[in-house]
Amino acid sequence: MAKKITLVFLTFVTMQLSAQVKGTIKNIKNETLPFVSVYLENTSIGTSSNEQGLYELPVLDKGNYTVVFQYLGYVTLKKEIEINTLPFQLDVILNEESIQLNEVTISLKENPAIRIIKNTIENRKRYLNKITAYTSDFYSKGIFRIKNAPDKIFGQKVGDLGGGLDSTRSGVVYLSETVSKISFKQPNLFKEKILASKVSGNNSGFSFNQASEVNFNFYKNTIDLESKVISPIASYALNYYTYKLVGTFYEGSHLINKIEVTPKKKTDNAFSGIIYIVEDDWAIYGINLTVTGAQMGQPMIEELNLKHIYSYDKNTNFWPLISQQIYFKFGMLGINVDGQISTAYSNYNFNPQFKENEFNNEILSFVENSNKKDSLYWDTARPIILTKEEIKDYKIKDSIQVLKKSKSYLDSIDKKDNKFKIADVLMGYSYKNTYKNQYLNFSSVLLGTSFNTVQGWNPSMNISYYTSDKEVGSSFSARANVNYGLSDEKLRATANISYLFNSISKPYLQISGGKKVTQFNQSEPISGIVNSVSTLFFEENYAKYYDNTFVKILFSDELSNGIRMQSTLSYEKRSPLVNTTDYVLLNDKEKVYTSNDPLNENNKGIPSFEEHNVYQFSTTAIIRFGQKYISYPNRKINTYNSDYPSLTLMYNQNFASSEDAYNFGEISARIQQRFDIDNKGTFSYNIKAGTFFEADDIAFVDYKHFNGNQTHVNMNYDYTNAFNLMPYYNFSTNQSYAEFHAEHNFSGYLLNKLPLLNKLRFEFILGAKTLIRKDKKPYSELSVGLGNIGIGKLRFLRLDYVKSNYNGVSQNGLVFGLTF
Repeated sequence: MAKKITLVFLTFVTMQLSAQVKGTIKNIKNETLPFVSVYLENTSIGTSSNEQGLYELPVLDKGNYTVVFQYLGYVTLKKEIEINTLPFQLDVILNEESIQLNEVTISLKENPAIRIIKNTIENRKRYLNKITAYTSDFYSKGIFRIKNAPDKIFGQKVGDLGGGLDSTRSGVVYLSETVSKISFKQPNLFKEKILASKVSGNNSGFSFNQASEVNFNFYKNTIDLESKVISPIASYALNYYTYKLVGTFYEGSHLINKIEVTPKKKTDNAFSGIIYIVEDDWAIYGINLTVTGAQMGQPMIEELNLKHIYSYDKNTNFWPLISQQIYFKFGMLGINVDGQISTAYSNYNFNPQFKENEFNNEILSFVENSNKKDSLYWDTARPIILTKEEIKDYKIKDSIQVLKKSKSYLDSIDKKDNKFKIADVLMGYSYKNTYKNQYLNFSSVLLGTSFNTVQGWNPSMNISYYTSDKEVGSSFSARANVNYGLSDEKLRATANISYLFNSISKPYLQISGGKKVTQFNQSEPISGIVNSVSTLFFEENYAKYYDNTFVKILFSDELSNGIRMQSTLSYEKRSPLVNTTDYVLLNDKEKVYTSNDPLNENNKGIPSFEEHNVYQFSTTAIIRFGQKYISYPNRKINTYNSDYPSLTLMYNQNFASSEDAYNFGEISARIQQRFDIDNKGTFSYNIKAGTFFEADDIAFVDYKHFNGNQTHVNMNYDYTNAFNLMPYYNFSTNQSYAEFHAEHNFSGYLLNKLPLLNKLRFEFILGAKTLIRKDKKPYSELSVGLGNIGIGKLRFLRLDYVKSNYNGVSQNGLVFGLTF
């Protein structure tokens, strides 16, 4: 009986929650209008129509209401209704704006749009800071569609992308929704709590639709769309835009100016489209603006369109954002995607009473079971009803997800994928048990083969195993590497095991050991492929190696948010190596290989040091000031905060060495940061410093070696962590040192202003580097570079002209590199 009563009660509640005002919105041409803002006048209860012009407005009580329909380009409609029964059907027709220009006197000397824009710019900061705090309900729906997807990319099957593709390999590949509560407090405190999250085809997934990711405020100078795009009302917007007053119309008692904005240069990182400004208030009424990927410096993106609608709030004399649509198109490698993200803001509270600890470094969290809400919840919670396409996608993918997660299905797919093929001998082989989340990989021996002068050709193979417990957030991995030198005829092998205890503070333990060939600079500034090419084709064997037999144990944990400690205890037996081959592909009779001694290139055939062993202990503290993070139920995701630098402190101690002189201590520190300077690009710096104790006669292996570069190729991607022309070991030291790296990428700020050159879409980069050692003269470099070099959407090359100086001697050179 109790169960029946409960069922009757839930049915009644469901009927009440489903009660609503609903209908279809069209124009006079009988065309449906998508994403029209619909809300009850003088309330924050609202919704938007979907792509088919259908809407549902949650109204629980009978009575008299005024329903407002607001859509850019159309006259705002207010409908007074009396509700006696629910649901209440209300279909409406919107008329296009009645634009008037007859009252505007256009002078050849003065553009009337400039007056409006100047007034808006003058009031920009006032509106930016007007609301000191607020809370709001937030809803977001994102949908990604793909057309004519290829069967394979680089020989790898694309598949059906979760069941989203039809026979033409087109369809919805991602659909998700989010319901959350957001809180804001000046100057920039923002927090979001996700109440519900839904992903099509994944009943336990978390959507990526977060309010912080779409928090685009046009009262700021720039809009962060991965790159900075200038707002049409930025303080310096008149340098980037031309404006045209299209006309005016009235929204109640408010006169609205419709202004067309166009970039002065097609290459400027600026929008095109319409911005609506409220006369006298000088507030934004709405926007419909588009920017291309080329303008953003994002070649994969074709274009991105933003539509905002704002609604007047009498209590605050403010125009808060109530709805936003983001349309986009992007593509690469034969995959073309278009989609949109629709958001709705409602139930604003501009006078919230926050708790004392309301805001901290947690910027996003999920309530328990937020990803397990049923269809009943979503039918009553979503303010934008689903389209036929979306209903179909949910139905298909939700029906097949049970099958696709079943053991029999996963085993059948694995059986097919695990079949050994002849090509696997060359390209590597993978075995997986998806149901148990276990993966075994054998790397390609062919792709793992490199060349150096101490081993000759040396093929390698990695064998790795990985498994994880997603519910707990733990994982286990094991890896082994086998390497054989064909010239020195020696087999070397290493292995390590690692266990991650949880995915919140991410404590992990790693044990490793074996024997391997190691560069004197264990940061390995010369990659295997670069050294192979440099050696075989140019007879420049810059990399210098020794044999390292070792055992190491490492433990790391985050003690509190932003503070991670890591400690290592190891034993090493170090043995010298000499060249064993003079093989070369392109022989230059004027050149010969240098010795494997990093300090004496002519010391051929003679070991560069005596064999020895050491014990080593090191501990490191990594402090990321102001670190923000996202809290999932069983994991924590740290996010980069460009407002603050990160600091690394390290202590290293050698002890119980086979030679007493090899025992020493070292402390070092590093501070680094990367941040945007408004619309003028990105500045990065990396400062390192350290000193040794009782290290007068330590082994050269333990010296501080700096990341140099003599190959004129940079494969490290991080240009603030290496010098461009510095010899690899000429400046190594066992005394105090400090190094400074800085660079500024102007993005399109400078080159986009230059005719013809702006069409190339290159980025202009300035860099400076300095090394200071005790009792030594400083080494310095200055560089001028071009980034974003390439063709079409393939733009990942960089070229720098570098000038170095040491002890009055200068060197010049070009450095080629990659950027991603």
